[in-house]
Amino acid sequence: MKILSIQSAVAYGHVGNSAAVFPLQRIGVEVLPVYTVNFSNHTGYGAWRGPLISPDDVREVIAGIEDRGVFGEIDAVLSGYQGSEGIADVILDAVARIRAVNPDVVYSCDPVMGNAKSGCFVAPAIPVLLRDRVVPSADLITPNQFELGYLTGTRPDTLESTLDAVDLARTSGPGAVLVTSMERPDREPGTIEMLAVDDRGAWIVQTPLLPLKANGSGDVTAALFTAHYGRTGDAAESLARTASSVFDLLRQTHESGNRELRIVESQEYFANPRMQFAARQVR
Repeated sequence: MKILSIQSAVAYGHVGNSAAVFPLQRIGVEVLPVYTVNFSNHTGYGAWRGPLISPDDVREVIAGIEDRGVFGEIDAVLSGYQGSEGIADVILDAVARIRAVNPDVVYSCDPVMGNAKSGCFVAPAIPVLLRDRVVPSADLITPNQFELGYLTGTRPDTLESTLDAVDLARTSGPGAVLVTSMERPDREPGTIEMLAVDDRGAWIVQTPLLPLKANGSGDVTAALFTAHYGRTGDAAESLARTASSVFDLLRQTHESGNRELRIVESQEYFANPRMQFAARQVR
């Protein structure tokens, strides 16, 4: 499997491509990483150094990949945080060019906007752009519950309202949706859930909720699910494998006492997930 991953990169820590590439490689995926920023560290520290990469420069890198004649070999395009409006045009153009030579390519979009605790942390134009132009072009989207609400103009909190919101999102274009974090009022205390929906049904998986804020965990989740789902077409299996790997990554990180994800230390859990969490069909 080969994935073109267009995301941010940091030297210290793990977000964007710096979170996604190694786990994908560890499960045997060939990754073509294209950077949209090259920062010293993620912006959650409040200070960072390094450049935003201009949309024209990102386009040039992708054009160089096209020159090598490998677009027909790309199975999926993965995008995440979009630092500027112009990056969306570059991504959508790349998807269109790859689809022209490989109609079966999957475009997986992580519509990064924010979360329920922090609110939106992207430029005001980005959520509108994601909702109106990017998400309708995607085959798979991986929002959290907050982002799903924005995309659909709803307030999903219960399982049923989240399923209804997913249905609305799917009518706009994407055939498959992974809701990467659900915290519904009637869930078991001390747990968090993920929900995957496609034409075959809807499945939920529940894991313990660990007391940490882990920048980049959503990037790992989106990457692993994209790869597993692209390989198998099985949402339930992909959900269970992803949840098992990500939980052990978060557990390792929490036990280390370190703020940054323990990506390297957790590599065996990517390659050989313990499969300790089963996906339950809810529709």
